[in-house]
This record gives sequence, structure tokens and C-alpha cells, in this order.
Amino acid sequence: MEYPSNNNHNSSSNRGSKEKTATQQLIKQNVDSLIQQLEAGRSDALTAYLTAMSRFHNYSFGNILEIARQKPDATRVAGLYTWNQLGRRVKKGEHGIRILAPIIGFKRKPQEEAEKDLTKQNVAVLVGFRNAYVFDVSQTDGAELPEHASVTGDVGENRDRLIEFIASQGIELEFNERIAPAMGVSYGGKIVLLPGQSKADEFSTLVHELAHEMLHKADRRTTTTKTVRETEAEAIAFVVGKAVGLQTGTASADYIQLYHGNASLLAESLEVIQKASAVILAALETKPEIEEQEPQDAMAVAS
Repeated sequence: MEYPSNNNHNSSSNRGSKEKTATQQLIKQNVDSLIQQLEAGRSDALTAYLTAMSRFHNYSFGNILEIARQKPDATRVAGLYTWNQLGRRVKKGEHGIRILAPIIGFKRKPQEEAEKDLTKQNVAVLVGFRNAYVFDVSQTDGAELPEHASVTGDVGENRDRLIEFIASQGIELEFNERIAPAMGVSYGGKIVLLPGQSKADEFSTLVHELAHEMLHKADRRTTTTKTVRETEAEAIAFVVGKAVGLQTGTASADYIQLYHGNASLLAESLEVIQKASAVILAALETKPEIEEQEPQDAMAVAS
């Protein structure tokens, strides 16, 4: 009597094993690529961005309210001199936004005290306030402000598959302009994205926020720093983005360095990054209709 062959089952198992190995190799290659970028230091784009941002002053709570009252749609404000230094000019007829600028004076120490410590001869004191005027970037013309490198490429059907996977995990997805200037926010069971992003940027942001949901909304959040969490989430976005064919450039490395992450920190989180990336990539694969797939719990990678 002849028994039915089991070759088909073995062939399917071997194919699955090879695909898993290929995915693991792909993840490793992309993580290595990101580590190399971080070890190379800041990109020119990040350096230019940080230089420009350093020229925008941090405003007091009172001045923030003043800016919001006078120009609710303001995004980046600075004085006339700062805009000129950045290669931009205020448009003719534009009215400045009034804020209060501190007047700083110096109180001279008695001669005997000053002689004891030459570095503290004069003490800065707040004398009062004066009116000053700033302008929003929309009120200016000129050189483009440096920005972060962006993600480009065609996400194809991966966006829809990612959204389906997020829904299968019981995570709500919403688009809301109120989170600006943030591109995305993870609330634990809910992801909010800023509308109007390119498809590639939106996909990358969505993976980043999904990584937070998978890794940082449970007990692990209390044992990690913000630097660690942002490094892990952006590394996962980089790995997944590269795997589906996006051109990420230095965008992820720049983001990680803004949060003071580095190659060493990335290496310490390697296992977590690999596991989470593998789960997301598996969800993006095209599943044969004849096979019945068991739902995969993304939150399990956090344990």
C-alpha cells in the first residue's frame, strides 16, 4: 500500500524557513547601515537645521500667549536681525508681533568682594521689560530654511497592509492637524498622524508610532529613557522603510541624534529592534489566500 507523500508540507516548511532567514539578514543589513550613519556623525542637513533652529529664541509662556493671540497661525518667529542673518527679509507692509523683551542691567559688587572673585565682579539683574517685535516665517521671503532629510519612494500596497495590521492589534488610527508640529503621536491604543504628509513620510511616521505602541506602552516604558525609546522607534522605522524600498537618506540618523541617541545605544537595543521589525515586516508580506494565518500579537515583542 502506498501512503500519501509529505513532500508538499516539507517544501512549505523549508520555504518558510528560508524566507525567515532572508528577512533576518535584511533586518541586520539595514541596522548595520543605520549604525554606520550614526558613527559617521551628524549629516550636513542636520548640522544646518540645528544651526538655524539655534537662532530661534525660546519664548516665555507670556510671550507665547502674545504670539498666539496676535498671529494664531505662526509657526516660527524671530526678530528682524535673525531673519536677515538667515537670508530672509520681512515682506513690505507686514506688521510685527509685539512681545516683551527683558532689559538686563549689571549690579556692581563692592570693591572688596569683587577682588575676592574676579569672575563675579558684576552681577546681571533684570531691570524691566521693553516692547520688541518679531515676525513669523510666513511674513518673510528669501532663502529656504534648512529642514530634516525626508523619506521618499513608493510605499505601494504596504500602507494599506500596515493600517490593516494596526487595526488588527486593536489600535485606533486618527488624522488630526492639532498635533502639529509633531508628525505623529502614540497615546497607547491610539495613533494620531498629522494629515498632509507624503505617502513615504506618512508610512515611516506610522511605523515609528506603531513601534512605540508595541514596545513603550507597557512596563518597559518605566525602565527606558526617552532617548532609548525614540532611538528604538526610529530605528524600526528605518529598517522597515528600507525593506519595502523607501529611500530614507539620513532622515532616521538625524532624528535619533536630535534625541542624543548614538550607535552604541542602538547596538544595545538591537534584539528589540530586530524582533519588532520582523513582526511588522511579516504583517506586510502578501499572504496566500489558501493558507489560514493565525493573528499575530504585536504587543508580545515587548515582553
